Formats: sequence, structure tokens, C-alpha cells
Amino acid sequence: MKKIISLASGRTCLFGDHQDYLGLPVITCAIDKFIKLVAVENNSACFNISKPDINEQRTIQIDAVNEHTDVIGDHFLAVLKVLKKYNCIPTKGFDITITGTIPINAGLSSSSAVVVAWVQFLLEAFGCNQEVTQEFIAQIAYEAEVVEQKSSGGKMDQYSISLGNIIYLETDESSAYETIPKKLPGLIIGESGIPKDTLGTLKELKENALRSIEKIKEIDPNFDIRKVEKDDIKTYESYLTTDLQPYFRAAVLNYLITRKALVEFQKEKLNYKTIGDLMYQHHEVLRDLLHITVPRIDNMIDAALANGALGAKIVGSGKGGSIVALAPEGKEQQVIDSIKNAGAVDVYLVAIDTGARIV
Repeated sequence: MKKIISLASGRTCLFGDHQDYLGLPVITCAIDKFIKLVAVENNSACFNISKPDINEQRTIQIDAVNEHTDVIGDHFLAVLKVLKKYNCIPTKGFDITITGTIPINAGLSSSSAVVVAWVQFLLEAFGCNQEVTQEFIAQIAYEAEVVEQKSSGGKMDQYSISLGNIIYLETDESSAYETIPKKLPGLIIGESGIPKDTLGTLKELKENALRSIEKIKEIDPNFDIRKVEKDDIKTYESYLTTDLQPYFRAAVLNYLITRKALVEFQKEKLNYKTIGDLMYQHHEVLRDLLHITVPRIDNMIDAALANGALGAKIVGSGKGGSIVALAPEGKEQQVIDSIKNAGAVDVYLVAIDTGARIV
């Protein structure tokens, strides 16, 4: 019986949280935590899906979707619906087991990794009407998870997981990206144990950021947020009501920080101190303007910095989840211990991964 193993990594965002839904760039990386999908052909017309880590099972008929199927809230059906447009048509069933080492609801994209692994499996099993590349897998995952389900997210998760490595990604329609061939040793993840509030937080922040930009464009139709420098912020803020000003300021500052970080990553030799400083500057924007942190997250970051970390920041949508810290050589365990003592439920070093693949 035919057997397919589809592997998809987790991801952590280094720069550009809450930028991808604005079409602004991010710097993100795949990490060596994984979703593993093992599929064995069966003699039925069903996908029998087992997720033993969370004690869930379901069965999906291979012809379960059509163009009118409502797939909101169902990643598996959404992928089937999108792939059907590309002539990826399931013709036989599989028994599927999905397991993972990516913590759930921790801001490391476990759900997007499941989507990418599912997309990759279906394309491997049934093909489609065009060349299958990592970029194509990423785009299908994005269309299924965000566009088809009308989600508030952006492209960062799907592209980071599919493409692997450290990437600078333009999250606008171009989806242009630059692979950064660096390893970034000393990268540490600290899990707060507090579930993040993805949908609610993203929806609120996205709507307010977009409203601020739209209000400015009503006064200045030629406005382009990519051309705003730090000294311009106050002028544009004067066009906005007080409640919208922090969202606009955050969008501009995060963009400028990401742009500075790209310059550093493009240098032949990384200056880890500068990268760490920029990570924390990014965190300050997320904390002080977008208010997406919680006390335990703040304590974990403060402890990491007080014990030698070069930089640290919250990861993902916020109100919980994880942090990422950058430790200098020789101080990794000291930083890990400090984050753990500050309330983290788990802390560990991660390495940069090569991304989604069939193994």
C-alpha cells in the first residue's frame, strides 16, 4: 500500500508581527519543531484522520467538497476546496495519522503547519495541473487558511513553513521573498502556557490599522506607508482620531524596524547585538502601542534580558503564546533558566529548519 510522509515545521517571527495583514514585510524563520502527517493508502473512498496527540478522529469523504461547500472553520475541507480549482482531485482514500512537536496555541503556527502538511500530502498523492513548488504549496495553504475562510491573518505562517530557513517576505500580492542563509545560533523559545487569542486580537488590530491608513488616504490620496519615516509620524497622526493613532504609529515603526533588520541580515557577518536590540525595539512597539502582551510574557522577557539575552520579543498574535530570545554563545542555559523561573511552562533552544518536505 502506498505510504506518504509529509513534514511541516513550526515558525517563529523575528520581525514584522502584525504586519502581514497590512501587506508589509516580515522576517521569519522555520524552526525544528514539526507536524508529521503519515498517510497510508486504504481501500475506501475516505480519508480517515487520526490526531492521537489531542485524541481526535474524523472521516472525510474524498468527494466531500464542491464549489458551494461552506468550509469556514475547517482547514481540511478548505484545502480540498482550493486544490480542486487546480485539478487536484482525490481518487482514493488514505488512513492518516497527524502528530506533532509544535506546541498548540503557543504562537508557533501549529495549525498552519497542519495545513501545509495536508496540502503537501494531497499534491504528492494526486498531483495538479501545474508545477508543484514550495511557493505553490505556500500559496495554496494561504488561500485555504486565510482567503477561503475569510480569516484576519496574512501570508507569513504559510510561506515561512513552506519555504523554510530565515526569509524576508513581502506579504503583498507579489509574495516576493529573499532567503537569508544564516543559522542564528542561540535562538530560544519560551512558552508562557497562556493560550493566545488569535482571532479576536488579529481582527481588532487589523481593522484599526487599516482604518487608520484609510483615514489618511482620504486626506492624502497618494499616501504610501512604505515611504513614511519616523519624523513624519506626528504629521500623519494629526489626521487621525486619538484612538487610531497608536495603530498607525505601530505599523510605521514595525516597518522601519523590519527594514533595519533586513540591512543587518544582509551583511556578511551578523551583528547579534544589533539584531537583539532591534528585536526588543519591535517588542516594545507590540507591548506599548498594540498592548498584546500579558504580565507573564513581560516577566519572561525582562528575565531573559536581565540574564544575558541580546534581545527578546513576544511572538504571534498575542495575549499569550510564546516569546523568542537571542542568547550569546555560552549563556544559552542561563537565559533558558531565567525564562523558566519567570513562569514559562517550557523553554528550549531551536535551530533553523529547511521547511516543509516529503520524507
